[in-house]
Amino acid sequence: MIAVVLGAWAILGLRLVHLQWYQADELTRLATRQSEVEVEVPARPADITDRNGKLLASTITTPSLFVDPKRLGATPEFISEIAAAVHLNPRELAARLDDYRDKRFMWVKRRLNDDEVDAVLKMKWPDGSYGLRDEFLRQYPQDSLAAHVLGLRDIDGSGKGGVEQSLDHLIRGVPGRRKLGKDARGRILEVEFSPEDEPRQFQAVQLTIDLAIQMFAERELDGIVKEWKPRAATAIVMDPQTGEVLAMASRPTYSPNNLRDVDEEAWKNQAINIVYEPGSTFKPVIVAWALQKDVVQRDEVFFCENGKFNMPGRTKPLTDVHGYGNLNVTDILVKSSNIGMAKIGMRMESLGLYEAAWRFGFGRPTGIELPGELRGIFHPLSSWTKASLGSIPMGAEISVTPLQLITAYAALSNGGRLIAPRILNGVQNDGSNRATTFAVSMEEPQLAQPAKIVTKAIDEEIADWVVNEPLTQVVRRGTGIKARIPGYTVFGKTGTAKKWDPKIGAYSETKNVASFIGGAPAHHPRVLVLVVVDEPKQARGFGGVIAAPPASRILQRTLTHLRVPPDQDARTAQAIDGLEEALILLE
Repeated sequence: MIAVVLGAWAILGLRLVHLQWYQADELTRLATRQSEVEVEVPARPADITDRNGKLLASTITTPSLFVDPKRLGATPEFISEIAAAVHLNPRELAARLDDYRDKRFMWVKRRLNDDEVDAVLKMKWPDGSYGLRDEFLRQYPQDSLAAHVLGLRDIDGSGKGGVEQSLDHLIRGVPGRRKLGKDARGRILEVEFSPEDEPRQFQAVQLTIDLAIQMFAERELDGIVKEWKPRAATAIVMDPQTGEVLAMASRPTYSPNNLRDVDEEAWKNQAINIVYEPGSTFKPVIVAWALQKDVVQRDEVFFCENGKFNMPGRTKPLTDVHGYGNLNVTDILVKSSNIGMAKIGMRMESLGLYEAAWRFGFGRPTGIELPGELRGIFHPLSSWTKASLGSIPMGAEISVTPLQLITAYAALSNGGRLIAPRILNGVQNDGSNRATTFAVSMEEPQLAQPAKIVTKAIDEEIADWVVNEPLTQVVRRGTGIKARIPGYTVFGKTGTAKKWDPKIGAYSETKNVASFIGGAPAHHPRVLVLVVVDEPKQARGFGGVIAAPPASRILQRTLTHLRVPPDQDARTAQAIDGLEEALILLE
């Protein structure tokens, strides 16, 4: 008996030594895991503001209801009571609870409103069977305004579309940590934290968008939709000197505050997610590069075949809307002569046309801070034919995004510099330096970043001439006459491009894209506006009729909003125009 007792004590002693010396670290870690837990504290997503600090997106906290299905043990009557309190279908809730019957956690409904919270708190719940947890809720005070630029954040806080997705690394911040001490029953006894464990985030991400200009653009698009009932439409307003996008709007659209019954087409940001043949708006790019390469001279005259040209390599004659004889380079753009452009294209040859398009940024993304930007359709040079020499100069056989086109015109407007467009103006801290310590794409967050020059497209002298001569004359006496603004020298170009119909294997006679792009003042452009209308419900929907008037109104209101003073040249030119019109009436 003594031997047995001593042996038992010896075994017990050896076990104690083993636990104390050999398993001490492992058991300590196990005890710590059982008594301490580390939880993640999410960072509050940064606000999004326009360039003047006006709120576009913000975040509030709101309770979400969860239950412990094992402890709930709900009867059908109690499930119905829960469903009524939070406005759910009782059958669907019962089915979910049945699926989670062996789980210890299930969301009942997230982001409750005040009335639902009150109803939940008035119910008689079994002990430990439910709880309310605060979660972040993204709100958009301007509703659908700039919806395609902003995007949205889903129920789990992930950015979807717009800057919510592309700038998520700036908006979401870095989550913090909390250490919770628990007893053997799992009850929290203490909370440990330090300043280093706090969540870190920016106060706001500031965009280049101007809320007032965005409103101007969206109202005009609503007017276009009402009058012309197009398939889609888009408007972009840009500062050509910096590449800052002041407004970007699309139709159809949606409200990020209400995502029920959103049409599939409404998700598209038409400014960067569609491609179309630019038509005549592409012609100034070709003329500018032809002048740059000394292929043509500014005062050179081309015979435009009185409106019908049997061009080599084409099965059908090339035509103009009106028949013209001799036209100089300026009037080829003013009259928008396809034949004149074809003759310039023949002189430039395929390589020259290819260089022109590539030099102005076509065929590749602009690099704006938005997701899903398309690169356009720019076929390799090896696939071009003789017919391409006539098609490319008049904006066919190439497809662009609206943002690519306005970026190319910005190069014409700022002295020949191809600038990367941007939507991000910078970030703002909350007054501390914590936000700047976590890894973001910008080492020193700041506002008003300098323009990023991609390349020098053409010489400043050529760019100024194209803007101040042919493009100004387009608005003064050509196809863009409806874009004139009192007190300002407006320049621009209209475009009317037939759409390719794959069903008939040819260009449609009833579907087209009408567009206008212009800016002011011509001597030092401060604002560029592009309006593109896809499939207006009119077979002969010319860009000068459909797109130029709303673009002009956006431009005028933007110039007034930015306090750009009228220019003397415009007053003189408009006085002369008025005198000429009066003389014509007298005659």
